[in-house]
Amino acid sequence: MKKYGLTLLFLLLLSGPANAFSVRHDFTVYLGPFNASRTEFVYALSPEKYSVSSSVKTFGLFDTLYPFEAQYATTGKIKGKKLETSSYRYKSKSRFNRRSKELVYDEHGMPLYRLSTKNDKEKKVEITPDAKNSGTTDLQTVFAELAKQYNQVRFCDSRMEVFDGKRRYDVIFRDEGREELSKNEDMPFSGTAAKCSMYIDSLGSSGDDLLWEVTSDAPIYFWIMEDPEHKIPFIAKIEIESTPLGKLRVYTRNLIIEEE
Repeated sequence: MKKYGLTLLFLLLLSGPANAFSVRHDFTVYLGPFNASRTEFVYALSPEKYSVSSSVKTFGLFDTLYPFEAQYATTGKIKGKKLETSSYRYKSKSRFNRRSKELVYDEHGMPLYRLSTKNDKEKKVEITPDAKNSGTTDLQTVFAELAKQYNQVRFCDSRMEVFDGKRRYDVIFRDEGREELSKNEDMPFSGTAAKCSMYIDSLGSSGDDLLWEVTSDAPIYFWIMEDPEHKIPFIAKIEIESTPLGKLRVYTRNLIIEEE
C-alpha cells in the first residue's frame, strides 16, 4: 500500500474571530467497508501567530491489515493578510517503515532545507533558492489561509501555492453551494452546511501518497457548519467518492472550542 496519506485529508478547515482561540476536531473515518481510523485535528489562531497539529491512527480490523500512525505539526506567523510558515514537522510509522520530515525556514518563511529520516537513516537536502518558492507555503498553512478567508466572507473559492521541500503544486478550493445535513450515529450535528471541494493541480509533478493520487482525478468534498455558541465555522463531514480502497467518509464526532 502506498504511503498512508489520509491524515492530510483532514486538514480542511481553520476559522474564527480575531481573538486567540483553538478548536479540536475528533474524527471518525470510514474507508470502504472499514471503520478505519480515529483522528484528531487541532488548530489555534491569534492575531500574530497560528499553529496546526493533527494525528491519525488506524483502528480495528483496518489497523490489523494496514497499521499506520502519524503526527503532523505546523507553526507560523500572521503578518497582515500573509501567513508565513516557521516550522513544519511530521513523523509516521507503518508496518515496515518509520519516517520523519522537517522543513526549516528562514525568518521570512522561505524554505532553507529539509531533514528526513527513513528507518533511522538521516538525510539533509539543501533547498536551492528559487524565486518560484516565494509566496508558497506548506499544506497545513493552506488551511489556515482558507480559515481566514472563510471566516471573513463565508466562501471557499481560492487557489493557493504549496512547496513541500520537493514539489510545487496548487491546492484549489471551490464553493459548491449549501446543503442540509442530518445527525447520525457518528456525527451529532445537523443543519445547513456550506459544501466545498478541494483539488490538487500537480503542475506536472508526481506524488506518492493517497491524497495526491485521488485528488488528481476527483475532488475531496467537505461540509462546513457554524458552531451556534461561538459562531466559529467547523468541518462537519468529508467525502471522497472513490479511493483505491473504496469510498472515504469522515465525520466530526466531537468538537472542543476554547477562546482566550
